[in-house]
Amino acid sequence: MSQCATVFGASATDRLARLIQKRVFGDRVKIPLEVRLWGGRTYRFGAGEPAVKILVKDRKGLSALRRLDELRICEAYMNGSLDVLGDMLGFASLRPGLHDHHPLYDLWQRIVPWLVGRIKTDRHAIAAHYDVASDFYLQFLDPTRCYSQAVFERDDEPLETAQRRKLDFAIDACHLKPGDRVLDVGGGWGSFTEQAGARGIQVTSLTISHESEEYLSDLIDRLQLPCRVVNQDFLAYRASEPYDAIVILGVMEHLPDYPAVLRQFQRLLKPGGRVYLDASASRNKYDKPSFIARYIFPADHAFLCLHEFLHEVAKSPLEVLRVDNDRHNYYLTCKAWAENLEAAREDIIARWGETLYRRFRLYLWGSAQAFLSGGADAFRVVLERPLEA
Repeated sequence: MSQCATVFGASATDRLARLIQKRVFGDRVKIPLEVRLWGGRTYRFGAGEPAVKILVKDRKGLSALRRLDELRICEAYMNGSLDVLGDMLGFASLRPGLHDHHPLYDLWQRIVPWLVGRIKTDRHAIAAHYDVASDFYLQFLDPTRCYSQAVFERDDEPLETAQRRKLDFAIDACHLKPGDRVLDVGGGWGSFTEQAGARGIQVTSLTISHESEEYLSDLIDRLQLPCRVVNQDFLAYRASEPYDAIVILGVMEHLPDYPAVLRQFQRLLKPGGRVYLDASASRNKYDKPSFIARYIFPADHAFLCLHEFLHEVAKSPLEVLRVDNDRHNYYLTCKAWAENLEAAREDIIARWGETLYRRFRLYLWGSAQAFLSGGADAFRVVLERPLEA
């Protein structure tokens, strides 16, 4: 065992230490780790000062750790049975040594939309994530309030600068000018509505989140933007006249039925109109951690599967104009969000409780590590509906 302080004594915790050494580290300790039980008994792995300290507060925390089950460990952290000090990226990097196999729950999440209907399921899923008070999200988002990847020119660039560059990229990629009509799918907290509306572009923001609808309505009224907000599911939306462009910022993950999405693009776009979308991605559309499926994005929220999406595009009249790989951009974005969240820790806990803070701390640092390690991807995609003869 690599530099392991044998002060636990109990055979059960000895077995835990051997299991951690074998399953988490294998033949090489990648990051110095300390595991400390209540009462002070400690194991250390690796040389030097521990970069990550896992504090086991009670028997529930010990049980979760002994299973090396990623979901159970996340739940124990959220309820306070485990604590984590130090490098959260380092803590997230331990994931490959854990298991995360919960097939019945995964299957149920895939079946539910077919049983109760996708539109109803989508409303429930969106409410579960987005209908937290808007002020909570504004604690860690930058002033643009954009909730998808930024586009950085350098790693130390301010997040706001990189987000405004991405928003301008979307506007320019769609060749938008004052008076053009754009459908913004998702709406969020008005990042695109404000950026485009300030240029005289007429934005219709679609949302199925009541918090988002209220925030957008207030923003449009306060800034006197030539925009409007509509509370309706994208797949059910019908327009009296087609749009010059459709913009989807970080919402494709909620739209896994690609043929239906592409039919809507054709129905809602003018000939010559363009689609801009960006999203987190994976080679396996439904390969998401159980923690994310249960506590962050429930139902059949799915990563963008680029090859599957482009396969469906190839069967449609739409043309692919460009695809950009944003994996590193999304790492930098999530890292900045996580740092903002930690800086606002005391205020968040005072207003919304420690469980919510801990849930998003796991989510944001875990996402940052996934993008950094190549476990997750991200893309920007621009499509065009060709001019009809």
